[in-house]
Amino acid sequence: MPAADVSLLPAPGRLVVLLGRFTFDGRTTVTAAPGAEAAVALLRELLAPATGLPLPTATDGQIAFTLDPTLTALGREGYGLRVTPDAVHLHAADPTGLLWGVQTLRQLLPPAALADSPVRGVAWTLPCVRITDVPRHAWRGAMLDVARHFQPASYIRRFIDLLALHKLNTLHLHLTDDQGWRMPVAAYPKLTEIGARRAETAGDGIPHGGSYARAELRGLVAHAAARGVTVVPEIDMPGHVRAALAAYPELGNDPDRRLDVWTEWGVSEQVLGVHDRALDFCRTVLDEVMDTFPSPYLHVGGDECPTTEWAAHPDARRRAREEGLAGPEQLHGWFMGRIGEFLVRRGRKPLGWCEDGVTLPRSFTVLPWRDAADGLAAARRGHQVVMAPHRSTYFDYRESGRRGEPPAQPGPPIGLDTVHAFRPAPADWEPEAAAHVLGTQAQLWTEYLPTPAHIEYRAFPRLCALAENAWSAPRPWPDFAHRLRHHRVRLHALGVPLHPPHREPRLPALREETHP
Repeated sequence: MPAADVSLLPAPGRLVVLLGRFTFDGRTTVTAAPGAEAAVALLRELLAPATGLPLPTATDGQIAFTLDPTLTALGREGYGLRVTPDAVHLHAADPTGLLWGVQTLRQLLPPAALADSPVRGVAWTLPCVRITDVPRHAWRGAMLDVARHFQPASYIRRFIDLLALHKLNTLHLHLTDDQGWRMPVAAYPKLTEIGARRAETAGDGIPHGGSYARAELRGLVAHAAARGVTVVPEIDMPGHVRAALAAYPELGNDPDRRLDVWTEWGVSEQVLGVHDRALDFCRTVLDEVMDTFPSPYLHVGGDECPTTEWAAHPDARRRAREEGLAGPEQLHGWFMGRIGEFLVRRGRKPLGWCEDGVTLPRSFTVLPWRDAADGLAAARRGHQVVMAPHRSTYFDYRESGRRGEPPAQPGPPIGLDTVHAFRPAPADWEPEAAAHVLGTQAQLWTEYLPTPAHIEYRAFPRLCALAENAWSAPRPWPDFAHRLRHHRVRLHALGVPLHPPHREPRLPALREETHP
């Protein structure tokens, strides 16, 4: 039996290869237990473009999707799959587990099944297997920055599909920054009328802009939910707000100042004021965000916020005194505390970037981005943590030092082997701290990723390694590299632009029974 048939990525918890194959054809039917209908609909939707298979419903279909809430060991996202020559049985305790089982079925089929147009002359068969699969971490995702370079909703849907194929369940959508504001807010229409467009980008002389309609964003949420993916929006505050200040100068520390949407990269010194007008703005914006995104989590930035304007402005210094703060530099924590309390009262969970020297309120789930040590410190303080250290998860850096690479974030490369070696909860952390780690995500900041092709070239295959770390128990590099070699064929079928193979050693043949 060809090893490629069972080269699943991420690796399942338990996989046993059996004898024989199951064949899909025009007579193949599906039985869906109550609650399994969405997973069956997803299977049909994903297989139809390449295979044309109708997969009609029948009471005694060869393919059966079932739910059994008593299978508590599978949790919300786990599933079991058994393929024999005569039948396919996918079962889970929760409908979400069935959605991940559908992605496993896609990978077990020939790679041509992933194509977006009809493919002729391919036998649509599955190897016979027995799989039990439960994710290691609850948070498995990728952050996509559409503020620096706008991407259309059609591409976001494709990106969601790529995440789902790899059992990544979170799209963190970075919607606002100094260089652009992408989400419409009815109460503040100039945020997109003015804030969504900049005159140029780093001196190139080419205007850049774009924003989403509310219906587009809700459509993305629905598209993602049908695949088991949650869209978590990010609205940056109190720094990274120059696009908002260009639209509404009165939100800043100098209402008479006129700013443009920033055309450079880096950290702008201009930040929100700490007056009631700015806080009311944030609450109003977040109310509209919550109306669009049902995610239990909302990201409110909190990083790279210079305090020089607050230190220089008498109103900010007065606010610090009134709040009993030692100085204006403490206004950052005060501001985030007010915003966090507002979200908690609305039944949501605030998220924020965690960095050295900045302590977010306890209500925040934090994403340590500078160093893994910041994650350990936050976990010891009692925060829930999504690990995002930049030297392991920032895929806007080059993967290698090969000549001819497109521009990237300045700095040493982050190799595929480095991402594979990354552990969201390192083995040397004490168990109490490791228990606070929800999972991990990749970061795709787009200063140097202007197009979908750039995004995918930087994301893959490193995102495959991160998906493996988030879902599976640690596996040796040779095992991962062998499966990735075959997974590249799937990515090619999807049109993902790929790097040449990177540090993949000569490997022995994969055994037919693996991953006990």
